[in-house]
Amino acid sequence: MRHRLKKNKLNRTTSHRKAMLNNMVASLFEHKQIKTTHAKAKEARKLAERLITFAKKGDLAARRRVLRFIPNKALVRELFDEIAPVYTERNGGYTRVLKLGYRQGDSADMSLLELVDIKKTVIEKKEKKEGIADKLRKARSGG
Repeated sequence: MRHRLKKNKLNRTTSHRKAMLNNMVASLFEHKQIKTTHAKAKEARKLAERLITFAKKGDLAARRRVLRFIPNKALVRELFDEIAPVYTERNGGYTRVLKLGYRQGDSADMSLLELVDIKKTVIEKKEKKEGIADKLRKARSGG
């Protein structure tokens, strides 16, 4: 019976499940979206939302708590400096799970787990950097 059980075991041992979810969340922060099964996406969403909430705090203790789950310091720096500031006004709901249909090989229910509102801000930052780079190039070339 599954009375009061809060998480889906995903047919894996505890260590395998934790490692898998940590890797999925790291990939989510790196690529801003991942394609996975629906059950895994719902479990990874819980961890991702929690880590973004820690990153919004921005202090050293929160950074160390996030590093327990994601040992990649560069990725944690990106989470704290680029991803978390996007969500300062938002109280939860940082991710979205979209159903994609069924996988052809085994008919598993597939979903897309993505960060909400991140594409818009990342694109604006890239355009701003490109605009600054263009101005520098023109100033250096004298045109």
